Amino acid sequence: MSTLTHFDTHGQAHMVDVADKPATRRVAVATGRIAMQPATLALIRQGNATKGDVLGIARIAAIQAAKKTSELIPLCHPLALTRVAVEFALPGEDESAAWVDCTVTAETIGPTGVEMEALTAVQVGLLTIYDMCKAADRGMVMTDVRLLEKRGGKSGDYLAGGSSG
Repeated sequence: MSTLTHFDTHGQAHMVDVADKPATRRVAVATGRIAMQPATLALIRQGNATKGDVLGIARIAAIQAAKKTSELIPLCHPLALTRVAVEFALPGEDESAAWVDCTVTAETIGPTGVEMEALTAVQVGLLTIYDMCKAADRGMVMTDVRLLEKRGGKSGDYLAGGSSG
């Protein structure tokens, strides 16, 4: 079993020392979903939400969150991100399901991974959708936020549902 790296030998929390780790290309992909009423999804599709372009604002919020992750997660290292891409997927208009999926790809060249940046960006993107649509639907549910893929670094690659190396 792996040890928890954010604790020292005395069990005290500490920031992991990455000074001797080589800078390598790191990529992480995370995803999550927000489920809602069909009428709420219709507002998002039409761009008629009271607060404006829901997905456009959520995209910017997700990018901003990735950049601010180390300020939100206490033991996260600040990273120089080289790329943050945010994609939204909606069900087909003929489907009865009502949801928005948010998928974020974060990249850097550095001594530590970008998993937390991708995960934080997804959650803030979904929270922004909630914030912008809560006047129409307070029952929205955020779910299934998870890491899909991680590439680079000493611990190797990870693919959800697949193998890690």
